[in-house]
Amino acid sequence: MTTKRLDLCRLRSAGTDWTQWCGLLAGLLVASVAGNGADLIKPAPNNARGIHQNTGPIKAELAGAIDRGLGYLMKSQNSNGWWSTSDQPAVTALVLTAFNRDPKRQFGANQSSELNRAYDFILASAKPDGSLHRGNLINYNTSLCLLALATADEPRFLPVIRAARGYLSKSQIDFGEPGKADTEFDGGVGYGSKYQHSDMNNTLTAIEAMRWSERILKADQAKPGSPADPDLNWGAVAKFLQSCQNLPSHNSAAWVSDNPKDRGGFVYYPGNSMAGGVTNATTGKVALRSYGSISYGGLLSYVYAKIERDDPRVQAVFTWLKQNYSVEENPQMGQQGYFYYLHLLTKALLAAQVETLRLEDGREVHWREEVGRKLLSLQQADGAWINPEKRWWEADRNLVTAYLVLSLEILHSVPPVE
Repeated sequence: MTTKRLDLCRLRSAGTDWTQWCGLLAGLLVASVAGNGADLIKPAPNNARGIHQNTGPIKAELAGAIDRGLGYLMKSQNSNGWWSTSDQPAVTALVLTAFNRDPKRQFGANQSSELNRAYDFILASAKPDGSLHRGNLINYNTSLCLLALATADEPRFLPVIRAARGYLSKSQIDFGEPGKADTEFDGGVGYGSKYQHSDMNNTLTAIEAMRWSERILKADQAKPGSPADPDLNWGAVAKFLQSCQNLPSHNSAAWVSDNPKDRGGFVYYPGNSMAGGVTNATTGKVALRSYGSISYGGLLSYVYAKIERDDPRVQAVFTWLKQNYSVEENPQMGQQGYFYYLHLLTKALLAAQVETLRLEDGREVHWREEVGRKLLSLQQADGAWINPEKRWWEADRNLVTAYLVLSLEILHSVPPVE
């Protein structure tokens, strides 16, 4: 397979669904959007400035920031091939994915001895059941390692890719009657090991890896005698996503908030929100709060699950996101998970081909430019990024730098909708 830079499909006519897949989002799979032209989204005009046209100083600034970020990562690699820790190959996998998506295509699985050592480390993490890990967070590590191998454009990785897909397809939670998705956790993916229940982040990571890697195997499937491609139950995925959404019309769980400030957003898993909850003094009911990063994760997951754009669940999360738009913090979480939030914001809005956000106060936000300039302003002199708020590994310069290099690569490479 030859990886090509994305040429985004044009918006289709009103009434067309948004599930017609049209290419690659800087190495991460996205869907084309079409539909009923909801007022929540608005394509950028052809004469939009700066980052929207991918011309001028901003594009050059993004390219320079990508080079500095990758330069930092190249220097920070351990001599044994991994980044940050040998216990969590997911970090090394994220860094490799950032190298794989370099717009200049300077790096490849056979072009760098440093990166070859990293791939060897990932491959040495493979287990007989197809998983890729070093003893814990099994599904998380497997998903990100699968994504790194799938973006490497290297045929010799095909057997490991197929085996990892097989493992992830079997890791989908099904607590109730087999095949029925009859509990609130069914259809999702969790960390694995002692963390048995599913959650939004592991589900997103798994379905992203599955959507990307399925393209790798399609060409191989045409060969005589090729084994069947294992896959997820995508209907069950959609059911799990719904069970994590703060939307009373579609989720009757006791924890679902009826506060308009939460409606449409997402929580981490059914019954748990990293943003906490509010207790009703009269009834004692605890209503969970929606928060930014996982709500962008919810939008992106709906895209991967090929849920139509005019679906009320998708419209509801769009409403929450425009009400809580920020590039200064992770809404409801402050600086906790801030850089992952910006990473998911970038991927989700571009997956949905949202060029301009029209906020409730009437302001139209060119979010690509705002995010791009914010990332440029936060890059350190050595090319890295770091979050002073340490939660969720964001004190790890390699992890955070990989997140944001990937975000910049997407902003740099994806043209505007015309």
